[in-house]
Amino acid sequence: MGNLIISASGVRGTIGSSLSPMEISRFATAFGTFIGSQTVVVGRDTRTSGEMVKGSLISGLIATGCCTIDVGVCPTPTILLMSKKIRAEGSVVITASHNPVDWNGLKLATKSGRLLSADAQRRFQEIYESEKVNLVSWDQLGSVETVDSAIDYHIAQILELDWIDLDEIRQRSLKVAIDACNGAGSIISPMLLRRLGCEVIEINCTPNGIFPRSSEPNPKALKELCQVTKSEGAHLGIAHDGDADRLVLVSDQGVPLSSEYTYALIADFFVGQRKGDLVATVSTSLMLNDIADKHSVELHRTPVGVGHVIEKMEQVGATLGGEGTGGVIYPEILHTADGITSIAAILQLLASSNRSMTDLVSLMPRYWMDKKKIDTPSQDVADAVLDLALTAFANDDLDTTDGVKRVWDDKWVNIRKSGTEPVIRVFSEARSIQEAKNLCQSTVETLGRLEKCVTGYN
Repeated sequence: MGNLIISASGVRGTIGSSLSPMEISRFATAFGTFIGSQTVVVGRDTRTSGEMVKGSLISGLIATGCCTIDVGVCPTPTILLMSKKIRAEGSVVITASHNPVDWNGLKLATKSGRLLSADAQRRFQEIYESEKVNLVSWDQLGSVETVDSAIDYHIAQILELDWIDLDEIRQRSLKVAIDACNGAGSIISPMLLRRLGCEVIEINCTPNGIFPRSSEPNPKALKELCQVTKSEGAHLGIAHDGDADRLVLVSDQGVPLSSEYTYALIADFFVGQRKGDLVATVSTSLMLNDIADKHSVELHRTPVGVGHVIEKMEQVGATLGGEGTGGVIYPEILHTADGITSIAAILQLLASSNRSMTDLVSLMPRYWMDKKKIDTPSQDVADAVLDLALTAFANDDLDTTDGVKRVWDDKWVNIRKSGTEPVIRVFSEARSIQEAKNLCQSTVETLGRLEKCVTGYN
C-alpha cells in the first residue's frame, strides 16, 4: 500500500507507487457498489496523471453499472456543484489538492455533491476492504456522457447570489493578479474576474498540470505573485491550490497574507450583513473567536477536514463555515470549500468597504501563527506518538477534538495526524510571532523525543 492514505478527505497516493491503476479501479468498484450503481459525476484537476486516473476510475464505475457524467477539468467545487445540479447519487473528483505534483487522489461525495460523512466514509471503506463489490453483467454495464458546461454554470450561480452587487464591484474597477499554479482554477477564475469588471493579470494560468511552485499556496510559494501585485499596482493578488477549493490573498502592497485571513475577512464581512453561526476547525485562528464575539454569534469548532465542518454546519444551520487553509464554505452555493465563490466574496468586501486590502487587514484582530510538520514512517507511528503526547501534556488544559490541543487564554498549540500526508502537523498561535514560534518549536522537540520512543531509534 506504500503511502496510500484513506481518510475523510478521500484517497491519496503517489503515482507509480501506491496509487496504481489497479488500486484506482478497486476504489471505483467499491464506490459504484456503495452508491448502488447510480449516476456519478466525475471531473479532475490538471495533474498530468489525471487522464490515467480517470480511465481507471471510469472503468471501475462502468463495471458496477454506473452512468458516469464526465465534466472534464474543473475545480473541485465546480464538479460537486454539477453533481448537485443534476442530483447525482455520487461524484468523484480526481485531485490531490495541495499535495505535490507526483500525488493524485479521489475526493468522494454522495448525493448532490455532499462530501462523505464519517458514517458514509466508514461504510465505503468496509466495502473497499472486503472487496464485496457488485460487478454487473455485460448487458447492465454503465455508460459515459461528456458535459462541458460546468464552468459556465458555476459562474452563473455566483453572479446570482443576493449578496453580490455587480454594479458596485464593477464601479470599483479593481485590478487583480492571479496565480492559479497551472491548476484547475486557471480558466474559471480569470473568467469570473473579468465578468466582475476586473483588469486581470494572469500568472501560471495555463491548465497543463505542470506546477511552477508548490501547489500549496503558502507565502513562500507566492514570491512571483507578490512582486507582480506590487509592481503592477494591483488592488489584490489571489492564489489557488491545485483544485481551487482554497483561496489565499496578497495585499495591494505585495505582502503575502496567511491563509487564515481568507476565512476571517470573509466571515467578518458576511456575518456583519446576515447574522448566523460560524463553524471552524480546531486549528483555525483565534480571529474567528473575536469575530464571533464582535457580531454576537456562536462559533462552533470541529476536527480538521471539510467534511467535519459541513456536518456541523448542517447541525446548527450555520451561515458560513471554513478552515484556516483558505477554504470557505457557502451553503447557499454548495456544502464544500469553494475558492471560486471566495473570489467574489473578497471583491464584494473591497467594493463595499471602499478600503484597500492593507487597511482591511490592519483592522483585524492580530495573532501570529507558526506551522511545522514532522515526517513519520507510517500513520501507525503517528498514532502512537499522539498517544504518548496525551500523557506528556496531561497537566495542560487539553482539547482532544482533533489530536492533542493545548489551550491557554490567548494562545494554543495543536498536534494532529494529517489526513492527506504521512506527517504529524503542529500548529501554534499566540499574540507575538516569537511566542508562537517558541511554542511550536518546543512542541516539535518533545514530539521528536516521543517518536524515538516509538521507533526505538537513538
